[in-house]
Amino acid sequence: MKDNRTKLYEIAEAQRGLFTTKQARSCGYVSANHPYHVRTGAWIREYRGIYRLSAFPRSPEDQYALWSLWSRGRDDRPVGVYSHQTALSLHELSDVMPGKLHMTVPPGFRRNTDIPKVLVLHKAILQHQEIEERDGYCIVTPLRAILDLLKEETEDRTQLRKALRESVDRGLITRRQIELHPDKKSLLALMGVGSK
Repeated sequence: MKDNRTKLYEIAEAQRGLFTTKQARSCGYVSANHPYHVRTGAWIREYRGIYRLSAFPRSPEDQYALWSLWSRGRDDRPVGVYSHQTALSLHELSDVMPGKLHMTVPPGFRRNTDIPKVLVLHKAILQHQEIEERDGYCIVTPLRAILDLLKEETEDRTQLRKALRESVDRGLITRRQIELHPDKKSLLALMGVGSK
């Protein structure tokens, strides 16, 4: 049988070194002892209910795993998916690094207060095929990010046109996806191509 430390390490490894209080408890760590692990330096408290194993090296991408864990639902699984400008940046389709992290959560997301200032929440139902998994977090596909920004009119159309064309050139979006999409006319207009 695996010991508590091994179980927790395996969970944290999939989340860029991070884990939740509930995950620690599921590995056998009693809540009353969590402050002890922080005092000894084995754990680092990153946010309320979220810790890091101090042995894990830090990376700029850790912030995405952290706020993904913040978005967890009642079952302790993250429901937030990085979207909009943040998704374009993560797909390397935009030169603009947004000042805040944009995340889409389900319409019934329960945390309407105490939203960290670094986050901008959007509420929508995402389809499975619109989500890509990364190391410790999820992001929307380039097509979904472009369509969301196009509908909200919060991004310069020239930037969106560039992102769409680059997505097609890099094979991130296929012409067939555009042709079959319900918003085909908007996408073709953005590309500067007339629809049939």
